[in-house]
Amino acid sequence: MDFTFIPLAFGQLLSPQTIGFALAALGLAVHFGFGGLLNFGQAGFMSVGGYFFAITAVKFGFPFWLSLVAAIIGAVIFAFILGIPTLRLRADYLSIVTIAAAEIVRYTVQTPQIAPFTGGSDGINGSSAAFDALNPIPPGRYGIAPLLYSASDLWIIICGWGAVLVLGLLVWQLMRSPWGRVIKGIREDEDAVRSLGKNVYAYKMQALILGGVLGALGAVVAIIPTSLQPENFGTQTTFFLFTIILLGGATTVLGPIIGSIIFWVVLSLSDGILSILVTNHIVPLSTVQQGPIRFIIVGVALMLLVIFRPQGILGKKRETYFSV
Repeated sequence: MDFTFIPLAFGQLLSPQTIGFALAALGLAVHFGFGGLLNFGQAGFMSVGGYFFAITAVKFGFPFWLSLVAAIIGAVIFAFILGIPTLRLRADYLSIVTIAAAEIVRYTVQTPQIAPFTGGSDGINGSSAAFDALNPIPPGRYGIAPLLYSASDLWIIICGWGAVLVLGLLVWQLMRSPWGRVIKGIREDEDAVRSLGKNVYAYKMQALILGGVLGALGAVVAIIPTSLQPENFGTQTTFFLFTIILLGGATTVLGPIIGSIIFWVVLSLSDGILSILVTNHIVPLSTVQQGPIRFIIVGVALMLLVIFRPQGILGKKRETYFSV
């Protein structure tokens, strides 16, 4: 039997995909876990950030830092577009608007009329050129077999996990500050916070912007080593993020990071194990059925986690039950 999938699965511990989803899940934790904002469109923030970054880098030749600023600005604009008409209403309105907005963005970038800028269904390639130009690491292979990385891979891993560390500490400090305590209070009972003279609408908007910017930065990290594809930001991306924060703990800073690592490692391991079982005819499945089955396994595991440990691996049970 071929067990080469095992080191590949554990390679997900440091992969840019894991980093990108860790940042986006941290943003969703700011929305949902800390602020009580039921955002089902975090993939929309990722899509907007990714396209602002890729278009400015590839189509207009912006330097890396300027493209990064463009991604942040795009996320802020998207947050205002979503938040202004919805944050004064009940949370279920926000959930409906965000999931619809994310799909609108995904379908809009694929329309032929703007395909010269967005790449249409083919997406955008080559957005990593400006980032790779900043790489100080000499060409070669680094690491210990089987976890070997090229200079470009190692550069994005170092920068990506550095960003996770810095932004994670930023969110942690914010949630311990008076601002963070107001955000948590809104999650618990926004009427009580409003009665204390706080502008609940403004605080919600600030949380929406912060979480959206984290999602946009996560998309940038995820697309740099590969390419920007519109189908990568479908509805399933948001549900992956919810799985990650529920796994690690929605009301913690470290939870989304740990949850992202566990999610992608387990998903890769389950795919490899199923592949062996199917190839050796141990289980009566076809290779076509193999893909959906691994998501069923992850779904069942998540159900059991929610039943027996609803606060997640690192969460606090007293913060699990709140009204959104």
